[in-house]
Amino acid sequence: MSPAPRLRGLYLITPDEPDTARLLARVGPLLVPGVALLQYRNKTAGPALRREQAAALQALCARAGVPLLVNDDVALAAEVGAAGAHLGEDDGDIAAARARLGPQAILGASCYDSLALARRALAAGASYVAFGAFFPTASKRTTRRASPELLRQAAALGVPRVAIGGITPDNAGPLVAAGADLLAVIGAVFHAPDPAAAVHAFLRHYA
Repeated sequence: MSPAPRLRGLYLITPDEPDTARLLARVGPLLVPGVALLQYRNKTAGPALRREQAAALQALCARAGVPLLVNDDVALAAEVGAAGAHLGEDDGDIAAARARLGPQAILGASCYDSLALARRALAAGASYVAFGAFFPTASKRTTRRASPELLRQAAALGVPRVAIGGITPDNAGPLVAAGADLLAVIGAVFHAPDPAAAVHAFLRHYA
C-alpha cells in the first residue's frame, strides 16, 4: 500500500534553466510555507547537468523542508536522495518505481483526463494523481483537457489530487473548490514579473 501524504498547497515545477546557480537563485526564495512540493523538471538538460541540478536542488529542499520530486527519472531520484518521482504515462512503471524507491517515497502519476488511469496508478502504488491540462499551457503540448468535475470524482480515491496545466492565480479558484489539493505550476510563477508575489497569490486559495 502506497503512502498518501497530507499534501496541500502549491506544487512548484522548475523551469528549463541551464545555469544551476541561477536555478537555485530562482527557486530558493520561493520555498516558503505553503509550498508543498518541488518537482525538478528540465527537458533541455543532458544527463550530467540533470544530476548536478537535481543534487543541488535536493540540498536546497532539505534545508527548506520541502520534498523534492524528480520528473520522469526514478534512477536520478534514487541517486540524489529525492523524496520521490513523478511519472507520465510513458515514463516508466509506477510499481517498479515504488519497488526501487521504497514505501515512504512520494510517487506521482500523470492521469490527464482519465479517472481510469488514476485508479490504475493508485493500484500500482502512486501517492497522488495529477489531472490536466485544465487550461491552455505553453510548457507541454497536449490535447487532453480535464474538468473540475474530474477532481470531484477523484475524491473517492482517497489520495491527493493535483491540478496542472495553464493554472494562474486568477483561474485557480474553481479548481481548489472542486478539490484540488495541489496546484502544479511552472510559468505562472517562474515567468511572472514577481515570482514571490505569484506564489503568495496562489497560496491565498488555501488560506
